[in-house]
Amino acid sequence: MDLALTEPQEMLKATARAFLERECPRQLLLELDRTETGMSPELWGKLARMGWLGLAIPAEYGGEGAGLLDTAVVYEQLGRGPLGGPHFSSAVLGALVVLECGTEDQRREVLPRVASGEQILALAYTEPDYGWGPESVKLTARRDGPDYILEGVKLFVHDGAAATHLLWVARTGQGPDPASGLTVFLVDRAEPGVAVRTLPGFMAGLCEVRFEAVRVPRRAVLGEAGTAWLGLSRAFLRAIPVLCAYKVGATEAVFELAVNYSQTRVQFGQPIGRFQRVQDHIIDIVNHLDAARWTTYEAIWKLETERPAAASVHLAKAVASEGFYRACNSCHEVHAGIGVVRNYGLVLYTRASRSLYNYLGDPRFHKRRLADALGL
Repeated sequence: MDLALTEPQEMLKATARAFLERECPRQLLLELDRTETGMSPELWGKLARMGWLGLAIPAEYGGEGAGLLDTAVVYEQLGRGPLGGPHFSSAVLGALVVLECGTEDQRREVLPRVASGEQILALAYTEPDYGWGPESVKLTARRDGPDYILEGVKLFVHDGAAATHLLWVARTGQGPDPASGLTVFLVDRAEPGVAVRTLPGFMAGLCEVRFEAVRVPRRAVLGEAGTAWLGLSRAFLRAIPVLCAYKVGATEAVFELAVNYSQTRVQFGQPIGRFQRVQDHIIDIVNHLDAARWTTYEAIWKLETERPAAASVHLAKAVASEGFYRACNSCHEVHAGIGVVRNYGLVLYTRASRSLYNYLGDPRFHKRRLADALGL
């Protein structure tokens, strides 16, 4: 197993880091964090021109055709920002759902627009009975002649406020197997009856999406009705390591914040980094960072080389989510009171660690899936 980056990937990493440092200074990220979408039109256009909105999209559908590892390399650097906004929701998760669930005609219609930034996707999957397994989807789509009627509420939808189109998951059939009967609908957010509300609170970018008797035609169904779970599960499996790479980059930035502060903050006549308890907190961050990095890139290596990867993906998600969360806690211990001062910037990482902790499944969910994958 070789987890080293190639020379072109090292160049891509350097380019992505330089872009973040040049285009996304801390003050801009703090300002974007106050907006509903987390992204400015100017910055979104720059991401599109860099080709980063098409990394996960094959070249025949207007994307860059980059491998999963190349995509993760860029997203690790975006996490260092941390750059918010719908880039992962649309250009990775949303694009992979369309790629795995849609027909050939739907891929050719939708994916080039996603790669160009013209169309922004958000997956409306989770409901008040929160969960990422197929059993958690309770809402049903009612057939009315040639159309479907969609009604109900999706909660904690990431980047719903920025989306132009929603990937609404509902049941069009019932059976003993909860994985059967799931259907993905591609719905224009401007359709009558669609309402999106940003949820207040400490976590960022989460929305409530409410459908009130939204009528959609048969062509809004991605692929074949009732068979979406297989495609969704494949999309999740490939999207999760990219999200983990984003968390790795964010955890690395948190580590650097803690180290820099411990070297410059003087107390009792010496830098606080000389105190053992401060060192303990920094060592905790290092341990979480290393664990998240190597489990993430092992999962990506297995996917890239077409090895059985489910167990490694579930392990990476559990480790990266827990690691990013706990690294932020340890960094606050190092900083004490100044860590909660918004302009300092640490709060951006803390908010992200809480928002992304449950995204695509929390550590407990993935530990159970890991046990299933190992046959335990």
